Amino acid sequence: MVSPVLDNIMEKPVKHGSSERVIPILGVPCDAVSAFIKYLYDSMCTEEQMEKYGIHLLVLSHVYLVPQLKQRCSRGVSQRLTVENVVDVLQLARLCDAPDLYLKCLKQVTARFKAVEQTEGWKFMQEHDPWLELHILRFMDEAESRKKRRWRQRKEQRLYLQLSDGLECLEHICREGCTTVGPYDVETAKKPSPCDKYATCQGVQMLIKHLVLCKRRASGVGCCRCNRMWQLLRLHSSICDHPDSCRVPLCRQFKWKAQQKMGEDAKWKLLVKKVCSAKAMSSLSLPKRKREEELKETMGRTANALKTFRLY
Repeated sequence: MVSPVLDNIMEKPVKHGSSERVIPILGVPCDAVSAFIKYLYDSMCTEEQMEKYGIHLLVLSHVYLVPQLKQRCSRGVSQRLTVENVVDVLQLARLCDAPDLYLKCLKQVTARFKAVEQTEGWKFMQEHDPWLELHILRFMDEAESRKKRRWRQRKEQRLYLQLSDGLECLEHICREGCTTVGPYDVETAKKPSPCDKYATCQGVQMLIKHLVLCKRRASGVGCCRCNRMWQLLRLHSSICDHPDSCRVPLCRQFKWKAQQKMGEDAKWKLLVKKVCSAKAMSSLSLPKRKREEELKETMGRTANALKTFRLY
């Protein structure tokens, strides 16, 4: 019932009328065979047996089609991988069709390649199985490419998240002000206290001050810092859903200009999409109560349009 292969062997008629029925199991230690037969009856395999005969039981479970034991052996052998045996287990996992164990071995070789490369198992594989060596090297190259791609994506995600934080700070400054910059029509008895994202907010305030006081901008030339502020205002306009009531300067003008040009270029649209995605992911990572508070704050914004700043 447990092994269909053994079942087929036992169902075959006995030759020459002999009543004796013998099934030879060769190539593995006798104790491993005993542990295998015991598992067929009680479905149990001790840690001591797995430590001594895990590889042999993996082979027997594959040959005699015992999937439960094969899965158990794959996990047990994968937990006992070392630099010295990982290449041998890798070849065995391929022959025994154990994909989970095979992948674990590949990752182990990739992580400790310098040490694995010095072992006898690796040198033997180089001489007798160059195709497997090529497959391992390709896997390592793909793993390195994935690692670089993930690093690049995380770096881009941080950049988009910084832009999203900058836009939030811009809206916050235009709505109620922060430390040294705020809306011109809001009277305050004292300077507003720093916000939660003051490091980013301070940078936006410095850009606003520079935009107001820049002599090159007044002459119509502009500079790189002015261009950054213009791009931040344009990016806000591309994302803003309520331009008629928005308090950020030039929001409606940028919206109207984009409509006159029949939309925006593909690169700018991609940037807007990435920043919106980063903002959404950031909001999802917040606690539920804080998300609800931010939603109420967004819905409760005043509807007064504003076109200038006040410098405190």
